[in-house]
Amino acid sequence: MQSHLSILLILSSAALHALSGIPGLLMSRRTAMSERIATVFSCAATAIGLAGVALVFLRGTDSMVLPWNVMGDPMKVAADGLSAFFIVPVLVMGALGSAYGLGYWPQSKHEDNGPSLRLFWGWAIAGMILLLLARHAVLFMMGWEIMALPAFFLVSTEHHLPEVRRAGWVYLVATHIGTLTLFAMFAFFHWITGSFEMRALAVSEAGLGTLTIIFLLALVGFGVKAGMMPFHFWLPAAHANAPSHVSALLSGVMLKIGIYGLIRFIGFLPDPPVSWGVIILASGCISGVLGVVFAIGQHDLKRLLAYHSIENIGIILMGFGLAMIGRSLGRPLWVILGMAGCLLHVWNHGLFKVLLFLSAGSAIHSSGTRQIDRMGGLAKFIPRTAAFFLIGAVAICGLPPLNGFVSEWFVYLGLFHAASDTTAVAWTAAALAAPVLALIGALALACFVKVYGAVFLGQARQPLESVPHEAPLTMQIPMGVLAGCCVLIGVLPWTVAPVLSRTILSCDIEGLLQSSCPLSTLTPLTAITLTGLALIGVCLIVYYRLSRRVQWSKAPHTITWSCGYARPTERMQYTASSFAQMLTGMFRSVLSPRIHEPEIRSVFAEPSRYETHQDEPVLDRKLIPAAHFIKQLFNRARPLQQGLTHQYLIYVALTVIILLIWTLPILTIFTRLFTR
Repeated sequence: MQSHLSILLILSSAALHALSGIPGLLMSRRTAMSERIATVFSCAATAIGLAGVALVFLRGTDSMVLPWNVMGDPMKVAADGLSAFFIVPVLVMGALGSAYGLGYWPQSKHEDNGPSLRLFWGWAIAGMILLLLARHAVLFMMGWEIMALPAFFLVSTEHHLPEVRRAGWVYLVATHIGTLTLFAMFAFFHWITGSFEMRALAVSEAGLGTLTIIFLLALVGFGVKAGMMPFHFWLPAAHANAPSHVSALLSGVMLKIGIYGLIRFIGFLPDPPVSWGVIILASGCISGVLGVVFAIGQHDLKRLLAYHSIENIGIILMGFGLAMIGRSLGRPLWVILGMAGCLLHVWNHGLFKVLLFLSAGSAIHSSGTRQIDRMGGLAKFIPRTAAFFLIGAVAICGLPPLNGFVSEWFVYLGLFHAASDTTAVAWTAAALAAPVLALIGALALACFVKVYGAVFLGQARQPLESVPHEAPLTMQIPMGVLAGCCVLIGVLPWTVAPVLSRTILSCDIEGLLQSSCPLSTLTPLTAITLTGLALIGVCLIVYYRLSRRVQWSKAPHTITWSCGYARPTERMQYTASSFAQMLTGMFRSVLSPRIHEPEIRSVFAEPSRYETHQDEPVLDRKLIPAAHFIKQLFNRARPLQQGLTHQYLIYVALTVIILLIWTLPILTIFTRLFTR
């Protein structure tokens, strides 16, 4: 029992999360007791699970065989460094999201869907934990479905709205496309190994062609879940239409399950060619750039954050692609720095993106709209939420002294080392990827300057039905915890360096990193700490001086020049659309926005507006038109089905004749006759 303590603790955590929503089904929908019980269960489960994770990092890998066999193989579960690393954000978000829901989605206002939301919330968390522990293909797919199906019901919480139903069905179709792809991948694994055990393959077990097929299947199957371009088409609508803490769960945690699958299963494949790493690195560059470009063109706050999830998945893939190239070429330094950037950005994105979604939920709750151009001036009413959103915005832009800078810095260091290598492929890939990463950061900064200015600064752009109020304490505490973690990792990155090192070593199946230096000696973590503390000190001094100047200033009040306007109004402010007009114009060939310009048709013109609309490039421009074309194609075949028996007899006769021609050597006989 003692040897499997960490596994038992983590499994107990999954069971408690799965049970957290059960009391809500048995108790009255009008009482708040059920939601409080669910939150207590979630917090207790997270504490137990984190204890198990800590034991894994302290003692090493723990594995256990469950007391039943499936398809001839024992059901094995194991917790190594990689599994434990990905379990941490699952557990943390499970507790914080449940607590946030007390104020954001209270039972008193959501009697119809509140109990089901908490039930499926716990099941989704339990499914992810089971998946991360599984070492049997069937158990892995069980966890995958326990995660995917509750997520569909979470996305469809407000299913009475047509756009929510549409987003839910698109998500369900997309996730099962990935599921079918994974079935094919496991079929190849079983064909090679003769079992459903998840293990590394030997060089002699499969050729390069078979391994390449498995690699591509894993890239597609897990890429759909991760939201990698062009498999991201389900993501913007699902994140925009789900409740904000569900959006945070999808973006901050569930997307990373796809990253875990890529790291786990590609790590099982021996002797990967350099082209695999280049493909992943290129996919990361494309996802990063296009994700942030499409984010700039959005007017929906949550949809904008959803596209930034694609951008950050691209950064994670860039780090993993660099590590794959280093593994193929035998460069342990590239592997360490690439995996450090990849893994730490998994944590960092889970922190600052969850913080942004929770802060956005508070802003939307206060303003009553998700449209950025209709918001404004919210910082005066919800200052704490504005401060939390600002911390998340600085972190996602990769600026010091917050955590996003540290993980991107690891990727930069790895790319700089690769760019100085003599290998042509590595030098070219790194030399192209480094400017791309810089471009992603610059565009993200411009995007969040637009968002923060339009949402929290200036004046309200529409009449407010009521004065916005700050979020309740149950919503502020999770945001405060996440903001504190962003600052902690950004200022003290050496606190997570040992965990990163152990996780990277657990992925080293081939023993490439056994003689390499630890992560703390390869990067200037102390310099990052000193720089971060100095920046925080400067910011505090500037804030203190400005606050005192504003408070004690006795300068006379006069009319502002304001470009000739005596009294500027909210209509004279920059909107999000006007602020981003130059950037969207630069990428118009990619964005292809639909522009509605104002029209003046008479001397006394009616009021008109300038509007731009940005659709989803893959779903709206490719998949939906293709589906309509297929539907029209099948509609043309409807005359063949008239319900007349003699027509069906003719079809059967024609089919039999075709099969006879196919099976009998009639064509061969005619060919020989004519050739004579």
